[in-house]
Amino acid sequence: MTRTVIAQGTFDILHPGHVHYLEEAAAMGDELYVIVARKANVDHKAKPICPATQRRDVVDALGAVDEAILGHEEDIFVPIEELDPDVIALGHDQHHDDEAIRSELEARGIDCAVRRASPGEPSDDDQLLSTRLIIDRILERRG
Repeated sequence: MTRTVIAQGTFDILHPGHVHYLEEAAAMGDELYVIVARKANVDHKAKPICPATQRRDVVDALGAVDEAILGHEEDIFVPIEELDPDVIALGHDQHHDDEAIRSELEARGIDCAVRRASPGEPSDDDQLLSTRLIIDRILERRG
């Protein structure tokens, strides 16, 4: 029996933190599907710079990812219902409320675990593990 994992995120500027998250998510099962957030659904931080299809294509190119898809514009749970995963893997620092996700999954009849990836080990003090930090560094050095 194949164990399906879903990971999700904005993935605006891909960085080592994203790679760690997706590799760890892939290790939670046999197939990893990644839902790439639509611009309309990003309300907890600045809107993405890169178009959704470009972000999806870059994520889809990673070896750990079996398939990257675009999220639903009105209801973020639609792709989860369609994929019917065994595990939803959240990034260690993603803003999501684990219990709220579990409650919504239960209300929709989706039986799957919700797990958090570990933060990983930074290789040095200069490693940039967030899109915001990368943008800040670009503005600092080139702005």
